[in-house]
Amino acid sequence: MEFAFILVAFVCGLAIKIVGLPPLIGFLIAGFTLNFLGFEPDTSIQTLANLGITLMLFTIGLKLNIRDLMKPEVWLGGTLHMVIWLALVSSCFIFLTILGIGYFATIDMTSAALIAFALSFSSTVCIVKILEENGEIKTRHGKIAIGILVLQDIFAVVFLVVATGKIPSIWSAALLLLFFAKPIWSIVLEKAGHGEMLPLTGFLVALGGYELFELVGVKGDLGALIVGMLIANHSKAAELAKSLMSFKDLFLIGFFLSIGFTALPNIEMLITAIGFCLLIPIKFGLFFSVFTRLKLRARTSYLSSLVLGNYSEFGLIVAALMVNLGVLDKHWLVVLALSVSFSFLFTGYGYRNSHQQYNRIKNKLKKYEHPQRLKEDIYDQPENVRVLIIGMGRVGKGAYLALKDEIDEQVWGMDADPIRIAKLKKLGMQVLTGDGEDIDFWENFDLTNTEIVMLAVPSVEDISNITQQLRSVKFNGTVASIARYEDEIELLQKAGADKVFNFFTEAGTGFAEESLQMLSSQSN
Repeated sequence: MEFAFILVAFVCGLAIKIVGLPPLIGFLIAGFTLNFLGFEPDTSIQTLANLGITLMLFTIGLKLNIRDLMKPEVWLGGTLHMVIWLALVSSCFIFLTILGIGYFATIDMTSAALIAFALSFSSTVCIVKILEENGEIKTRHGKIAIGILVLQDIFAVVFLVVATGKIPSIWSAALLLLFFAKPIWSIVLEKAGHGEMLPLTGFLVALGGYELFELVGVKGDLGALIVGMLIANHSKAAELAKSLMSFKDLFLIGFFLSIGFTALPNIEMLITAIGFCLLIPIKFGLFFSVFTRLKLRARTSYLSSLVLGNYSEFGLIVAALMVNLGVLDKHWLVVLALSVSFSFLFTGYGYRNSHQQYNRIKNKLKKYEHPQRLKEDIYDQPENVRVLIIGMGRVGKGAYLALKDEIDEQVWGMDADPIRIAKLKKLGMQVLTGDGEDIDFWENFDLTNTEIVMLAVPSVEDISNITQQLRSVKFNGTVASIARYEDEIELLQKAGADKVFNFFTEAGTGFAEESLQMLSSQSN
């Protein structure tokens, strides 16, 4: 890979980050910039892109619960959206074909329907990146979005089988045996320890799953996702996902650069791509309508629809396949590449202040809510909460246990992950499921007797958003939060936190205090 690729990606990514937008937008701009400057795409770019996508799907699998995919709001919601979208957008494109407008004049009705199908998918790369940056993978709306993406991936596999005529090998049935290999993987993960062998094990399992599925004629990306799901319940699954995070983020830069190398557009291509992007509000509206009819809350429907309102890299695969089969001209590949890129810009920018946007328009959105609530959307109402700890990972759990000895039943813990909450309840802890960034939750939560809210979540953006939500419901108690880095302390204080603790400094202080107590007891 040429140094110029790294330099341009860095400059564009940093410039976009400085103005407060997701760096992925800068990487997209970098790809088109390099293409415009006359650079040829290096094969290593595509290799990095493929590695990034494989690792991303594997880490999704590590965080995914198969039961989430079986819920009607996921499988029925995703199916209904695709059917309605295809009927609506295909009709629109076929009408443009009949009128002979622009590039539509050169295609038939079948091709118009295929383009609509390509645009029905949402981007796994873009959505997962945004959800991870905001710490929302395990929230209600995050799980809905991920479930829809997995369902779309299954639709993609079916389409590729039909379009290419390549039926999976008879040996694909043997993939079911992977389930019985779980004990072996568990032993390997335990023996890998916590150092460099752990991410190497992740590479081995992710790429091994990819190659195994490809070997029997099934989409390799689906293999990486499934093997991740098979070991999701292991105690080291979260640690494994964290160890792969930096590798995944770095490799995905190659994916965003590769889109810019697809081709350089002309004016007509740009106009057509912008026209496609005008359909994104329709995509958002369809998702929102379907989700609310399936009894999801307005906030969950809004945030899920907002993050799903983009076009997928799979659209480029469909276009490339159709070009190779002679169904579409090459310029359609450029149009779809531009549409995908522009949609990433809209999602990256639009989701940046999504929680504040919802707060402003929530009363209008709630008019579309179904009168009945799903079980997962019924708020818990604990009593006599003096101290509330949000985020029940290692830090939050440790704080809970320490306070439990002092104030007993007056301390409660809260986390957005229902699986984690279920495990903690079995240990006898007072915990509830809740999303701290959900303004509706706080408006229905009695904070009258609450003196302190402790924020023990890893994302500084999440802490800032939760603090703002607490202040918006007139919480007058103390908000205490943790920060990993010194430059985050001022940011959190500006957001309204009363006390910010440096995670590493406080860990060192606690370590010293415990050691001094041991020293004193030995002296006595």
